[in-house]
Amino acid sequence: MSTVQSTEPSTPAFSVAPRAPEGIVLAASAARRLTKLSAAEGKTLMLRVAVDGGGCSGFQYRFELVETAEDDDLRVQTDGQTALIDPVSIPFLKGSEIAYVDELAGAQFVVRNPNAASSCGCGVSFSI
Repeated sequence: MSTVQSTEPSTPAFSVAPRAPEGIVLAASAARRLTKLSAAEGKTLMLRVAVDGGGCSGFQYRFELVETAEDDDLRVQTDGQTALIDPVSIPFLKGSEIAYVDELAGAQFVVRNPNAASSCGCGVSFSI
């Protein structure tokens, strides 16, 4: 078996993203809210979205405002704002939209998840 080596420096013809975003979208409404929260706190905040076992329907969403990302987080960005998703939660959120709603019932971050077969009235718990 022979190998061929070039003496010229190698530059890749393309680059590969470390992970595809799996169709997960950060809605403009969530990006606007993150902008306001960051301005109020005087520092850049990111929204961590995770799926945990539990809740009245089997799984539940967890939202956290954080300043730093983990190395293996998926970053979903819109208008300079970032949502972070851990690798374990990605399959549960595939194709989802992370949004912010301000309605009569309250203002909160929500996940519009096409994979959820059912959800409870609070909108935080779901089943697949």
